[in-house]
Amino acid sequence: MGLMDKWTNGEREAPEPLEGNVVATVVTGTLIWLVLFLGQLPFYGWFADGGHAWWVWTCAAGAGLGCVGIWYVRARDKAIKRARQD
Repeated sequence: MGLMDKWTNGEREAPEPLEGNVVATVVTGTLIWLVLFLGQLPFYGWFADGGHAWWVWTCAAGAGLGCVGIWYVRARDKAIKRARQD
């Protein structure tokens, strides 16, 4: 009996998916990444001197990928609404 058998043997039912305002959630996360990026930007030299410039660029990547995520979830919501109308 493996460690994951109790979770993957098919005896448990999968929980219902959580549906909420996905767009607002992704927008909020993107704004947090953007604020973190902008907050660290004035200290870029200090981060670079300590070898931690990747912190700044991680926040920039989070904000950029969040923008892609906003586009994706908005398109998903539109597709779900179109499917319900048919």
